[in-house]
Amino acid sequence: MSASLSRPRVGVWLIGARGSVATTVVTGCAAVTAGLHPPTGMVTETSAFTDSALPALSDLVFGGHDTVDCPLPKRAETLTAGGVLPPRVATAVAAELAAADREIRPGGPIRGDTRSEAELITAFADDIRDFAHRHELERTVVVNVASTEPASQGCPDSPLPASTLYALAALRAGCPYVNFTPSEGMHHPVAAREVGRSGLPHAGRDGKTGQTLLRAVLGPMFAQRALTVRAWSGTNLLGGGDGAALADPAAAAAKNAGKERVLADTLGSVPEGEVHIDDVPALGDWKTAWDHIAFDGFLGTRMILQTIWQGCDSALAAPLVLDLARLTSRAHEAGLTGPLGELGFYFKDPVGDGPASLAAQYAALTGLGERLRPADGVDALRGATARGGVSTARGEAVAPGAGDCEVAGEGVVRGAGDREVAGEGAAQGAGHRESVERAATPAVDPGEPLPGERP
Repeated sequence: MSASLSRPRVGVWLIGARGSVATTVVTGCAAVTAGLHPPTGMVTETSAFTDSALPALSDLVFGGHDTVDCPLPKRAETLTAGGVLPPRVATAVAAELAAADREIRPGGPIRGDTRSEAELITAFADDIRDFAHRHELERTVVVNVASTEPASQGCPDSPLPASTLYALAALRAGCPYVNFTPSEGMHHPVAAREVGRSGLPHAGRDGKTGQTLLRAVLGPMFAQRALTVRAWSGTNLLGGGDGAALADPAAAAAKNAGKERVLADTLGSVPEGEVHIDDVPALGDWKTAWDHIAFDGFLGTRMILQTIWQGCDSALAAPLVLDLARLTSRAHEAGLTGPLGELGFYFKDPVGDGPASLAAQYAALTGLGERLRPADGVDALRGATARGGVSTARGEAVAPGAGDCEVAGEGVVRGAGDREVAGEGAAQGAGHRESVERAATPAVDPGEPLPGERP
């Protein structure tokens, strides 16, 4: 039996593949696999997920899209110099970094790019399919770790955000999708409609790594102890790519919306106060988050709680990205579809239904781990995968993976105005696999108006 059949491999396709988070993800995965460092921060490496049949770290294959051309080994050198990566680790895993860098393709749209939205989506999807084909991957999970985009203005005639182009490409390639950023991605009405029809699992949005992680813990504490929060203000000082991106007020607004939503969900209302984000280039990839909480105690006694969080966003985010890639891949394999609300533990603005407090979110997450366990220790899904009412066994047809399904059958994805994205006529498998039987999902009616489209 070939290695590809005995040890199914899973692709992790990173949007923003040469950024700090992506570089730390690839470096960290290689370092943990080699035994150079423990998997600190990876919830999927705890006992709660021992029997959940998650893909091994050693079986993850990395690729992605980016609009910059700095190679991953060079980017890792910069992160090492800044104290983000430990000394000598990047050198020890240089081969793995170089291998991942060879799988990074040009993203877009960039200045002067004349390709239409349909052409960009097709090109991105083809890149993902090619990646899956060459590495004979069981499936591929697309994870957006790119810089935050400005909040959408909601104008029907506005171009699709880049994050949504990538999300539609993931659907076109038949891949589960995770949005680790506040960018619109699958939340855009066009993409939201298509992901519903695709039956693919997806998760997001905006990774909960620092300040909001504390808010998700402290908010329920005040509510449960019946303490009245009068004001909650915060400040973030950060540099690097995130600092530069969030210097744009529209991008900062998209980021802060998730922070405020956590308070609204855990406290039941939004107290006075705002979050300010300041770009401090000298801080590099490090950030300081300060919160000032004014609350009332018994008999109206006024009190104050202040917190200071100092850390490195890339090092905080990387283990979460690895967790999400493994969990989403396994959920796809197990036949789960639609929004994965149980992954709300990882996000400021989670999709699907789920609790807001961190403790309750953790309980939901571990519950998912139990659901993913194969019955009696034998995972029948590794031999046959069911999706959309269609079951296919390995050797006869293709288990749905990267490149195995299309967006909305033979129809078209049509965005605001008159944009169209040509659908695919046949589903394409990874490697030498055959096409799968069409999933039982309705095709898009070209004459049916989409959200925001004028009849």
